[in-house]
Amino acid sequence: MEKILVSACLLGKRVRYDGGAKMLSSEILSQWQAEGRVVPVCPEVDAGLPTPRAPAEIIAGDGSDVLAGSARVVDHHGKNLTEAFLKGASLALQLCRRHGIKVAVLTEHSPSCGSSHIYDGSFSGTKRPGAGVTATLLRQHGVRVYGQHEIVEAQRVIQSL
Repeated sequence: MEKILVSACLLGKRVRYDGGAKMLSSEILSQWQAEGRVVPVCPEVDAGLPTPRAPAEIIAGDGSDVLAGSARVVDHHGKNLTEAFLKGASLALQLCRRHGIKVAVLTEHSPSCGSSHIYDGSFSGTKRPGAGVTATLLRQHGVRVYGQHEIVEAQRVIQSL
């Protein structure tokens, strides 16, 4: 039975930068949990960042630029967190490899987990197209990444595997 990587905050874990969760209420997710298929991940906490922590955004690019070394992740105080975000992405990829995971459902807009939109780096609440560091690294290694609002699409893909 296929395992699915899921952002821990979507499972109700209080790991977000503000110390909160972003609980996803979904029959599909509940079914996956009942079947023991969910592998939780929080790349930021797994990399050693505290909860709560200052909000962070990608400056001058997106996750692919961070992975290429041409952009960085900073918190709103200007502290460079790029290494922690790279470490968290690598740990998430290791989880996928360990469990044979081919599909991930991650939290949209996050500088780690955003799959189609992230904040623009201005700390103004403005979103732009792009993916976070973890979402990008997983995709580069063949994992299909979906945002929490795309869980139906993720379920279709899993059923076709």
